[in-house]
Amino acid sequence: MGVSESELAAIEAQLGRVPRGVVSVAASCQCGEPLVVATAPRLPDGTPFPTTYYLTHPGITAVVSRLEADGLMRQFNERLADDAELADAYAAAHQAYIDDRERIAASLELEVPEIAGISAGGMPTRVKCLHALVGHALAAGCGVNPVGDETLKLIGYSPETCLC
Repeated sequence: MGVSESELAAIEAQLGRVPRGVVSVAASCQCGEPLVVATAPRLPDGTPFPTTYYLTHPGITAVVSRLEADGLMRQFNERLADDAELADAYAAAHQAYIDDRERIAASLELEVPEIAGISAGGMPTRVKCLHALVGHALAAGCGVNPVGDETLKLIGYSPETCLC
């Protein structure tokens, strides 16, 4: 864990604001620019923060926003209701997300009981934020978050392609 001053500056430029609670860059563009940050489960002001993986790159953020506006979340929710295999994989992604956050909390010697059992993006039963799910997929790697993985395929993302 750790984030450099230059990484923090890049993240601030991407977000247009000072980043809060960043503990590491969890995924980077092929050129080295941050795509996703990992955040502490408790922000510096004491606020519990369940969103461990936060998508920062403006290019991929904009594409994901368009997919949300086009109704992709509704489509995923319908599939989750009808596809037991997808629902099971999504529930496993929920647990993987919580496990990651608990590892970060332990490394920071934090306890955050207010968010125990809560992941992000609507997991484990619905899709409410594709940004969080794509961030998780990028940070965790292919095969962990099926909704994030499918969204990355839909946008044609490849780790070999620079998004900047």
